[in-house]
Amino acid sequence: MKPYQKIPIVECHEPLVAIPRDRFVLPEPSAYAKIGADYGGKSPYYLRQGVLEALIGAQNYLQQDYPQWRILIFDAYRPVEVQQFMVDYTWNQILQTQGLKRESLSLADIEEIYRQVYQIWAVPSLDPATPPPHSTGAAVDITLVNEKGEILDMGGEIDELSQRSHPNYYKNSQDEQGQIYHQRRELLYQVLKKAGFQRHLGEWWHFSRGDQLWAWLSIQENPHDHFRADYGRMEV
Repeated sequence: MKPYQKIPIVECHEPLVAIPRDRFVLPEPSAYAKIGADYGGKSPYYLRQGVLEALIGAQNYLQQDYPQWRILIFDAYRPVEVQQFMVDYTWNQILQTQGLKRESLSLADIEEIYRQVYQIWAVPSLDPATPPPHSTGAAVDITLVNEKGEILDMGGEIDELSQRSHPNYYKNSQDEQGQIYHQRRELLYQVLKKAGFQRHLGEWWHFSRGDQLWAWLSIQENPHDHFRADYGRMEV
């Protein structure tokens, strides 16, 4: 169990709503559908109503300084079944990359691979008390698109299993390009933060509002205030 999963959930029953295609960049097919994830014929481009309203606010903040830039939605609502698919997919990718055979793995090997997998993936839990953040409709993976429709290079890919995924990886870079990456990540962070989101400590692309992780991160910033999670696991 991760620390944030101890936060109680008081479900507010706010609906999941479709992310408007005229407001954000929504790639088709979506990233995980492209590699075989089965959403049961439904779209990942859903968020809780209040989360979507906040995300629209974040894009408005972005466009105050960059009028033609938009937020690209890499992934939003994610059923637990898709969460499990991505855990298994990442597990197999690690085996392939490291040239390992499943049948020859020791218990220590298996534990180490799971440690790597769960650096970026929440456990695909069906327990109502410990839902994966994306399965609540309160978490979103995003990046930025400029006025030419180009996806900005943020110095690391979304879901990348490396230190480059940490939001402040380039903060102290002496390289000019590294500082550009950091400035872009900071821009994304600042507009989302202004709209009430919290950023995952280990993922520059992951933001949430109203889920357990959001509440836990908010408590770390303001330990004397009271925060709870309003969003539990949902089904489209």
